[in-house]
Amino acid sequence: MAKALVVVDMQNDFVDGALGTKEAQGMLPRLVEKLKNLDSDTEIFFTQDTHGENYLETQEGKNLPVVHCVKKTQGWEIVPELQEFTKKAKAVIEKKTFGSTRLPTLLKPYEEVEFVGLCTDICVISNALLLKAFYPEQKISVDASCCAGVTPESHLNALAAMKMCQCSIKGEK
Repeated sequence: MAKALVVVDMQNDFVDGALGTKEAQGMLPRLVEKLKNLDSDTEIFFTQDTHGENYLETQEGKNLPVVHCVKKTQGWEIVPELQEFTKKAKAVIEKKTFGSTRLPTLLKPYEEVEFVGLCTDICVISNALLLKAFYPEQKISVDASCCAGVTPESHLNALAAMKMCQCSIKGEK
């Protein structure tokens, strides 16, 4: 199979909700355009950060005490602008932590896996490097123009780290 595109955590809470940023909001139209113009041989996967009501009692919640992406809430949902693409997705994968342990089994047959989404410096990097660890010969790429980090600086740091780990970075300014 040719290519997979993984859309990481494009949920309301990360765009304009509890942990939203102007960078995430600004990136969204570019991502919509990218998805509209995908090659027909590219299969789409979405990840969805998923927490329970006990989020603040978890290790993540203690380190990041901002309740977000609680399952079945509006903040947990994929942003409205991308809903039409979730219907075309090969899978929408709920994940309880930064990296999805399910992704490597789903993405093994692809020649290239490209990552986009949020946050570059947490979940995008976690998933890209997790996949690189499982399949060191698989081409892993990140479209920097369709990602946003917690801050612009941490976004750039994450891109640099992924580049050092032999991920191809596209769309850099």
